[in-house]
Amino acid sequence: MDAFLIEASEDSPKILFDSNNNIFQISGRSLPENAIGFYQPVFDWLQLYLQAPNPTTNFEFMLEYFNTASAKQVAKILLFLEKLSSKSDVVVKWCYKKDDVDMLASGQRYAKLINVKFDVIEQQ
Repeated sequence: MDAFLIEASEDSPKILFDSNNNIFQISGRSLPENAIGFYQPVFDWLQLYLQAPNPTTNFEFMLEYFNTASAKQVAKILLFLEKLSSKSDVVVKWCYKKDDVDMLASGQRYAKLINVKFDVIEQQ
């Protein structure tokens, strides 16, 4: 399956999905003007991945900031990962910078939302 890449911009995150190397990362700032439109290609790619997923899917969120509209899209991705967990051993890693209590709290809230292995990891 071809890798999926959206480079980061000032208001949108970098998204790299490379199933051949088991890399699934969303990083940076997510506050696109049209969050639904921005994330639609992400969901399209994930739907294709669902048809033949890796035995293990390690999904990393390394967000510095996200707005309310992006929070809803992140929740949809997490719910998708819960669905995927019936076909793949899904592990979510929610990374946050030390002292970023907002991102820590977001990760903890999302961890309660879905039934997959969910690690909240402090980074330096």
